[in-house]
Amino acid sequence: PTLQGTYVGCFSDDGQERTLKGAVFFDLRKMTVSHCQDACAERSYIYAGLEAGAECYCGNRLPAMSVGPEECNHECKGEKSSVCGGVGRLSVYRVEELQPGSRKRDGVVALAFTIHWRHISFSPPRQEFPLAILRGWECYCAYSTPQFNLRDAVDSSLCGQESEAQRLAEYCEVYQTPVQDTRCTDRRFLPTKSKVFVALSSFPGAGNTWARHLIEHATGFYTGSYYFDGTLYNKGFKGEKDHWRSRRTICVKTHESGRREIEMFDSAILLIRNPYRSLVAEFNRKCAGHLGYAADRNWKSKEWPDFVNSYASWWSSHVLDWLKYGKRLLVVHYEELRRSLVPTLREMVAFLNVSVSEERLLCVENNKEGSFRRRGRRPHDPEPFTPEMKDLINGYIRTVDQALRDHNWAGLPREYVPR
Repeated sequence: PTLQGTYVGCFSDDGQERTLKGAVFFDLRKMTVSHCQDACAERSYIYAGLEAGAECYCGNRLPAMSVGPEECNHECKGEKSSVCGGVGRLSVYRVEELQPGSRKRDGVVALAFTIHWRHISFSPPRQEFPLAILRGWECYCAYSTPQFNLRDAVDSSLCGQESEAQRLAEYCEVYQTPVQDTRCTDRRFLPTKSKVFVALSSFPGAGNTWARHLIEHATGFYTGSYYFDGTLYNKGFKGEKDHWRSRRTICVKTHESGRREIEMFDSAILLIRNPYRSLVAEFNRKCAGHLGYAADRNWKSKEWPDFVNSYASWWSSHVLDWLKYGKRLLVVHYEELRRSLVPTLREMVAFLNVSVSEERLLCVENNKEGSFRRRGRRPHDPEPFTPEMKDLINGYIRTVDQALRDHNWAGLPREYVPR
């Protein structure tokens, strides 16, 4: 029989901040108590909470007071006999005992990190933290901060048992605990309708969903979409269900090009990715969904060359149209966002006219992958592009590169053309 978590009670979830601040997902058709419990246990959370029949929230801390059990009165969408919270009410279960591999919470993941001691600032006890710090024989818990941002690692031999520095407690080892950094996971709709209608525009396969994850966590506001994707809604993109013109979201995903579609927006973040990578990512998505991979038969059939022939020109015309008709643009290269996440995200957030603390940006960096990241094309796969395909794509790369320069933007990153 399936193990069940222990029921804790019915809790209010209608304050300014979420009651359970960790992972979030929704399922309008199939949400069950065990589905939510398993998801939270897998991510090493202590509590799983179900709300409004279809929403699942995970976290590690609960408020002291619960509300009356009768206020949790919604049936689960996928299990009519079970209760899944209510409007602004969470049915909460303790799921520690379900955690994988005897599921104890004492397993920490080493970051193989050594950091100079004076750079760390600590918060008060009786909280849960994403970092565990060993300094000599002492153990501390912490968050990353602007002074201590996990980019300052030094030679880990400085923490060797015989090391003078370690004995003097000048350096410390840093470990990542199973606790999620939740300083940036709270998200909501805009409190008043946005005056500026902003697009997050990209060619398919250019990392739009990942950019939305980053923007939502950095700003605390949901992003919208010109399309409706139930898979994305279920993964916590709550703005997916809002009408794209509602102006309750910080920006709206679109892959559209053409003058009419572009001029509907007041401004846009134009996200550009290497077409070689974009084409592979979009072909994988079309054949196997957001996280899957196209099968060998897909790559070997006529489907792949046909796809390249039609989509490569679209990659080019998409950028050219937005440069031509976009009213106010910020051009962002996917590769730059990967390489230099916090500075690039800082620019995007400033363009969206939101002020964000450095702590929140560091939290985004610690949660940067989100639920939607395919690990490129599988490494053992042969090169899918023929010399003819490369000639075609390289021609489009040169055209787009020149167009960007003509509009006073930096050209495309050099790595776009295979050498």
